[in-house]
Amino acid sequence: MLMEKERALIAEYGRKMNSAGLARGTAGNISIYDAETGYMAISPSGIGYFETEPEDVVVLTLDGKVVDGNRKPSSEYGLHAGFYKAKADKGVRAIVHTHSDFATTLACMGEPIRAVHYVIASAGTHEIPLCGYTTFGTPKLAEMAVEACGDAPAVLLANHGLVACGVDLPKAFGLADKLENLAKTQWQCMCTGKMNVLTKEQIDEVLVRFQTYGQTKAKPGTLNSY
Repeated sequence: MLMEKERALIAEYGRKMNSAGLARGTAGNISIYDAETGYMAISPSGIGYFETEPEDVVVLTLDGKVVDGNRKPSSEYGLHAGFYKAKADKGVRAIVHTHSDFATTLACMGEPIRAVHYVIASAGTHEIPLCGYTTFGTPKLAEMAVEACGDAPAVLLANHGLVACGVDLPKAFGLADKLENLAKTQWQCMCTGKMNVLTKEQIDEVLVRFQTYGQTKAKPGTLNSY
């Protein structure tokens, strides 16, 4: 079975995604990219995560050709492929796409995730941008999402959800979870009618402080370095 380890991880993290409340039922999707082979493993379409086994995960090329697996791949395989094509040189090897409550709420409000808390700097940016709306599972969505994301490690999809990128699946999942908590804080601030958003300069100062935070040896400001 091709990408056996990666397929097992996708099945495992699908369960984690549901348990963490980042997705419900069959919503959302997860993938891992192998830059050496050019293959992407992605969760199957329409199968609940607690029912998904490693053999249900589909392996395909970035152009959509299935090379291993008997299931239909996620309808968003083109979205994932678009990010790998655009960000492979930046070390992106895993993507978690969620329909989590608060990130999706902001996306439906037409709001990016802003610097309402300095923890956003742990994503290496001062804002998670918003992509305009278009139909799910289409090449147009992939194109718009990649463009809107730019150099950020994640992007909100209007009236849809969140895409989080990582150097590996644990990092991508951790980022999606962290951004959901940040989106909740922002939503709570917006409900009160008062929100103090930190400036880019203030977040840049936090990024400098993060250079000596924790045990990481990753280059500060790089993808998933904190």
